[in-house]
Amino acid sequence: MIDFAAVTVGDELPPLDLLLTRPDVVRYSGASTDFNPIHYNDRLARAIGLPGVVVHGMWTMGAALRIVTDWVGDPSLVASYFVRFVAPVVVPDDDQGTTVQVRAKVSAVSDDVIAIAIEATHGDDKVLGAAKAEVRRRE
Repeated sequence: MIDFAAVTVGDELPPLDLLLTRPDVVRYSGASTDFNPIHYNDRLARAIGLPGVVVHGMWTMGAALRIVTDWVGDPSLVASYFVRFVAPVVVPDDDQGTTVQVRAKVSAVSDDVIAIAIEATHGDDKVLGAAKAEVRRRE
């Protein structure tokens, strides 16, 4: 668990690289009951203007928060989380998959709250915009 007193603005959280494959997308589709064909069918994804199958935005949002929960050591300390979806994550139909890179740094500190700015990228594309989380000291 982090030492709240030792955290300062500008501190960087340990980086997080999220490997994602087509089977991961299929499993998430089942778990979320979101069977939109853009999440498993290249032909149908391309028919609506996407470059191929894309992972669910909610997967990207949830997986990116791991950078904060891993750092803070207790997911129940996350008091708020906000993102905007700005670009899809295209998942190739191969054995290598793709990677979403997540980086974060402390943007504000008070006695009981640490604000964290989060950046998630896929290649050269930013996939989450205005991503931020707040963690609170346990009472």
